[in-house]
Amino acid sequence: MNAALYRTIWRWHFYAGLLVLPLVLVLSLSGALFLFKPQVERWEERAFQGLPTAGAITPAAQVGAALAAFPGAHFAAYRLPEREGDAATVHLALPGGGMTDAFVSPQGRVLGSINPETRLIAFDRRLHGQLLIGRNGSWLVELAASWAIVLIATGLYLWWPRGRGAAGVLWPRIGRPFWRDLHAVTGFWVSGLALVLLFTGLPWADAWGSAFKAVRQEFGLVKGVQDWTIGGKVVETADPHAEHDHTAMAMAMPHHHHGAALDPVMLNVMVAEARIANLAFPALVVPPGAPAGEGGHGKPAKGWVVKSETQNRPQRVTLRYDATGVLQSREDFATRHPIDQVIAYGVAWHEGQLFGWVNQAIGVITALMLITLVVSGTVLWWRRRQPGTLSAPPISAEPGRLRHWGGRALLVFLILWLPLFTASLLIVLLLDRLVLPFLPGVARWLGAGPRPA
Repeated sequence: MNAALYRTIWRWHFYAGLLVLPLVLVLSLSGALFLFKPQVERWEERAFQGLPTAGAITPAAQVGAALAAFPGAHFAAYRLPEREGDAATVHLALPGGGMTDAFVSPQGRVLGSINPETRLIAFDRRLHGQLLIGRNGSWLVELAASWAIVLIATGLYLWWPRGRGAAGVLWPRIGRPFWRDLHAVTGFWVSGLALVLLFTGLPWADAWGSAFKAVRQEFGLVKGVQDWTIGGKVVETADPHAEHDHTAMAMAMPHHHHGAALDPVMLNVMVAEARIANLAFPALVVPPGAPAGEGGHGKPAKGWVVKSETQNRPQRVTLRYDATGVLQSREDFATRHPIDQVIAYGVAWHEGQLFGWVNQAIGVITALMLITLVVSGTVLWWRRRQPGTLSAPPISAEPGRLRHWGGRALLVFLILWLPLFTASLLIVLLLDRLVLPFLPGVARWLGAGPRPA
């Protein structure tokens, strides 16, 4: 074993962990909650479920009741009840800005409303994707995800058995090496699952997602609308109703529905069409003039749109009708570009909805193992810390050089594939070479100096 290379990789692992582990804890907890989005939202709507169905009125009458309860509001979409006896959900754009979800009983009584931006999962989404600080938070999350990949790669190198037995490699030993073994063994078992989560999350990232979008458009790899956000925002080629982008919907609705009368007969027909199509929940009926993404630019639809916004992306279907109710097009998983199909599988897995409760269980186990890594890594650092320093692994007397072609190929892959990792790596190297030599106190605290001759 190359001791100098081992120590160098150990140092990179330490510094990557220093950057990543706090965010890993936040993302693991918020991600674990997001796995149960359907259950959480159904719990939030528990007061609007299990209602009597006798004397039910038409969907158009339900929308009329919701509009009467919110004077000046504009009709944005009708969400079909998930189960018989559930209230219908009427998405409304409020006159002062913003959206609200009005819940109307089968008999037409408005039971209550929920601001979609105050839902628990909406808060959790902002925390998980943007750390509650907007676009800058999205960049931090992407930066952490990029370095987490480095953390996993260096961790696997440090874990490599090198002739040892299974104890301490596949399961932790009891006693003095317990925390070290727990950290290494857990890292090994979770590495594959964590990498899948990290790579399936990249299409949402600001820098990576934007670059990917540009490459797809340049090479003509786009077919249909993009139904995932980039950096927390719906892109120009995406459907504003995708991911429930209520801000875009609210901004568009007053302009496109001002003075326009809703056709109650056609609304009832479209809801019936949605029921016949048996779309996966949540199924929406969007009226003409609402921003349903026609043309891929978020422009108001010329006709009716009936669609499923299920998190299990391969099951999503969008039906487009003209103003008279004649079907114009059907967009489903089979009509999407193969690249979008792959991303759809990844996004559904990332959100825990591809295989139902099995997917959720695997996601929770992954989150618990990542939290274990954070705790055990912190304990290891605390036990070996030295007063007055960061207690980073010491610099080797000889430079550690990455001679193996596999390691070099991995480094090149990371540099080319992860733009924020590349940019941050250059900044770190410049600080190490050009700044720290003039700050010996800071260098000693970081464990970066004095350099060996």
